[in-house]
Amino acid sequence: MTDHRSSGGDLHRLLDEAFVDIEVTPEIQDLKEEIRGNLLARMGELEASGLSQPDAARRAIAELGDVRELVDLDTDDRRADAARGPVAAGSAARGAAASRTESAAAAAIRNHVRPNPAFVVRTVVLSIIGGAALVLLVLGLTPLLAFGAGVPVALAAVFGLALGAVTADALSQETTTNHRMPAGRAIGYGAATGLLLAGLAFTPVVIVHLDLAWLVLAGAAVIGSIGALSYLGATQTNRHKPWVVQQHRQAATIGDRFEKDPAAGARFGIYTAVIWTVAFVAIPIIGFTAGWVWAPLAFVGGFVVMMLVLARMLFGAKAEKTD
Repeated sequence: MTDHRSSGGDLHRLLDEAFVDIEVTPEIQDLKEEIRGNLLARMGELEASGLSQPDAARRAIAELGDVRELVDLDTDDRRADAARGPVAAGSAARGAAASRTESAAAAAIRNHVRPNPAFVVRTVVLSIIGGAALVLLVLGLTPLLAFGAGVPVALAAVFGLALGAVTADALSQETTTNHRMPAGRAIGYGAATGLLLAGLAFTPVVIVHLDLAWLVLAGAAVIGSIGALSYLGATQTNRHKPWVVQQHRQAATIGDRFEKDPAAGARFGIYTAVIWTVAFVAIPIIGFTAGWVWAPLAFVGGFVVMMLVLARMLFGAKAEKTD
């Protein structure tokens, strides 16, 4: 029997497009996931009859009809259930609660998707290539390896290209928790990630080997890639599978420190701004005093301090007393 969990990429995209103009409430999301399951089953039947995956996805969506009519019917049914009184509503709620008793671990085991062996091999090989390029790049910035200016630039490009390819490949795979991402969007994420990493790796090369005017190119690469990642993130639709969405809804009722204490969230924002301001000021100071090779340590120090502050605010003794 064919496993269609990994063959519904086009269908997930088409279904998201069908719901794009509909306000998604928890009830509508439940309906959408129910429709998704039925469409996957229908898509499997169409593929078994000889249709290709894209044609089967389009046929299944076409047979679905107008999504708004289904939403209106579902809304009318819910209103009718509410009008029948609290007894019917209570029994429905108990049934829904019973269906959510499965733990996250049990749901993950039941919905487990085994990684593609070829993907694992590609990831390991590309990660080794990227790691080796980064190590050689760092050594090339020290007296240990006397590289010319061209070799570190090439190593920075290889580092970004390898990890960008890993990112794109990973996002195009189905996982236990997520549907696979459409190829175009996955490539966009991979290209932006690779450009960001290459730009960051190129920065110390400019400082050590090239004219500082080349920092404009490094900055443009970093800023452009951050902008691209921001756009992709802002336009990203749901990739989570129905069981993950259900687990998230249960976890959303727990809340966190910042939800219970908005002032703590504001303080953390101020602390973060101060930490990174100090880190950026420390970069030229370290560069002109100890050497530009050590300047990136300011980034590492800023990140470590920020994470310690976050952990302290979320899980420290004071937070426990507040709860």
